[in-house]
Amino acid sequence: MNGAQALIRTLVDSEVDVCFMNPGTSEMHFVHELDQVPGMRSVLALFEGVATGAADGYARMAGRPAAVLLHLGPGLGNGLANLHNARRAKTPVVNIVGDHATYHAKYDAPLQSDIASIAAGVSGWIRTATDPEHVARDAADTVAASYGPPGQVATLILPADVCWLPAPGPVGPTPRTAPAVVPAERIEDVAAAVRSGRTAILVGGTAMTEGALRDVARIGAATGARALAETFPARAERGAGLPVVERLAYLAEFAQAQLDGVEHLVLVDAAHPVSFFAYPDKASDLVPEGCSVHVLAAPDEDAPRALADLVAALDAGDAEVPTAPAGRPDRPTGALNAETLALAIGALLPEGAVVADEGNTGGLFVSGFTAGAPRHDWLCLTGGSIGYGLPVATGAAVAVPDRKVLCLEADGSGMYTLQALWTQARLGLDVTTVVLNNGSYAVLNMELDRVGAGAAGEKAREMLDIPGLDYVSLARGMGVPATRATTAEEFTTQLEQALATDGPALVEAMIPATL
Repeated sequence: MNGAQALIRTLVDSEVDVCFMNPGTSEMHFVHELDQVPGMRSVLALFEGVATGAADGYARMAGRPAAVLLHLGPGLGNGLANLHNARRAKTPVVNIVGDHATYHAKYDAPLQSDIASIAAGVSGWIRTATDPEHVARDAADTVAASYGPPGQVATLILPADVCWLPAPGPVGPTPRTAPAVVPAERIEDVAAAVRSGRTAILVGGTAMTEGALRDVARIGAATGARALAETFPARAERGAGLPVVERLAYLAEFAQAQLDGVEHLVLVDAAHPVSFFAYPDKASDLVPEGCSVHVLAAPDEDAPRALADLVAALDAGDAEVPTAPAGRPDRPTGALNAETLALAIGALLPEGAVVADEGNTGGLFVSGFTAGAPRHDWLCLTGGSIGYGLPVATGAAVAVPDRKVLCLEADGSGMYTLQALWTQARLGLDVTTVVLNNGSYAVLNMELDRVGAGAAGEKAREMLDIPGLDYVSLARGMGVPATRATTAEEFTTQLEQALATDGPALVEAMIPATL
């Protein structure tokens, strides 16, 4: 047995049995040994950013990491944007980066690079395998490290000769670290704060699951505390019968309005609210002046348990939980725009669907019109780096093949990782993609004014408008059936047909470039 086989067998024994990859020469022994380890499923991506984004989507839905296999420093660089998103989402990712053979590094071959430095910006843990005797334990440690807590990108740099040389064999899983239990003293301190004044509870991460959301609603019903969610939660369980939690607005001034008057802000696996960007004469820190911030549960702590303990401390266990009533909007008619598109999705969203949301400006209304739809999961662009939607939808479909995945994809963002459609077609993944084609980087047209740069001139407008993209032809070229809708009736019918398709389908929705 060589090092590559020992590593792969160890990954499988550690419950990492899917690897999204775009390999090169240095990874050929890893690729060869896939045939010797039938327990490992390998998924080819035509671009590294698809592989890394798919690993993110897979882990968000599977609750355990996938592996990624990348080729040297440049391959890692191509995958960085979606590793950044995974880092911000606290997603566990086992990130394996092939390297030159240990003895070859000194020759500074054309593809030689400082992989560890490239990986450092997105990785919470990095190790370089140095010999085949220990590579299996390196793999097991990488898996354990990816779980954190919180979840993180754990990078293993894998020299080629460590893969091809003989190895002793696989090893058992490395023990994982459990989330810390929030001490009783902090629970009591937060309970006192909640009782003492106007309180908002900001939840994210592991607090966006059903049990935790019900506990937040109980606290609100018993005390008047207001529940808010992070702007872009990694995974939110939502739909009819679940509590409705308003998300913090993207625009800083709207978020400030939501928090206005709050005297105590309680963070539950959520980051301190700040503006996404700096703007002249606008606040960066969105917490109201004089408001006290209390951390109930940090990302490395057991947030659902902390909320349950807070319910007990507040004697709120019997409080009635308000939930979203079941209900759908009517099928829309007339012009196709952001609102009628959202109405159609609300009317048709299947039960158990997984929504990968990179609709950006064109998708602003969809969340509101799906609150009463059947139960579903919502995956957001937590890290803000575009090119996320198609890959995350791909990984989610691999993780939960019995559930329909709906990808809401903006036209500009979709071009970053369009190759994901090829992987969906190759594997027959059950993903329906809706491309919101407004022919524009609409958010940047808005931001040009917000940053105080002034009105757009001719050259500036040319940099912000992207007319002429034909997603029907692009999708068909990748092997995905596609249609184009220009009215609300066309879109509703085409979406209904696409959702009824077993396998990938795409609907291009032509909407105006207005916010």
